[in-house]
This record gives sequence, structure tokens and C-alpha cells, in this order.
Amino acid sequence: MATITRPRPAALNLTDGAVERIRSLMAKAPEGTAGVRLSTPRKGCSGLSYSLDYVPEPKPGDERIETPGGTLFVDGGSLLYLIGSRMDWREDDFTAGFVFENPNAKGTCGCGESFMV
Repeated sequence: MATITRPRPAALNLTDGAVERIRSLMAKAPEGTAGVRLSTPRKGCSGLSYSLDYVPEPKPGDERIETPGGTLFVDGGSLLYLIGSRMDWREDDFTAGFVFENPNAKGTCGCGESFMV
């Protein structure tokens, strides 16, 4: 009997705005950059925050998401906190930044910089 495999759903859903921002970041990236890496370090008043950094190569266990704008790596240790999330880039007159709609977050701080699961 043949085994049927289907592609895994993306760990993270990116909007067109997020993809374009990744494209912009990669256009300005230092030479030798493999992509940007999303992680959730412990900091902020609610416990975890979102962090994006340029990386020369992925770490073992990172999830690789290929986008038309460049490669996004998701930290393997952060993946469980992010599955099913939507990542967007928003700009207005006062702020600009990535915005996350995370179904795993049980609460966020007042400023929106950190979350808890």
C-alpha cells in the first residue's frame, strides 16, 4: 500500500505586508545573511516577546518558511508558542512594526510588546 503524504501547513501565516517587509529587510541585510529569524525570548512584563534578527544560518531545529521576500526561520523552541499565528507588518503615522495575532497567547501586556501562554 502506498503512503500518501501531504504538505504540512505553515507554522506561521504571513500577510502580504509581512512578506514585503521581509523583502525590504533582506535587501538591506548584511552580506552572508541567510534570512531573518523569529524567536520568543523571555522578556517583557508578560513573559515572552517577539524578536526578529538577521542570521547567517539557521540553528538546528529551526522551521524554515520560504517567502517571495526571503527566508524566515522560526526558532524551534518558540514554535509551539507560534503555531497558527498570523504575522503582519503595519505602519501608521506613529508606529511601524510586525503585529502578531497569536491564538496561543492567553494574555498580553498593556503595551503589546509581550505575551503569555
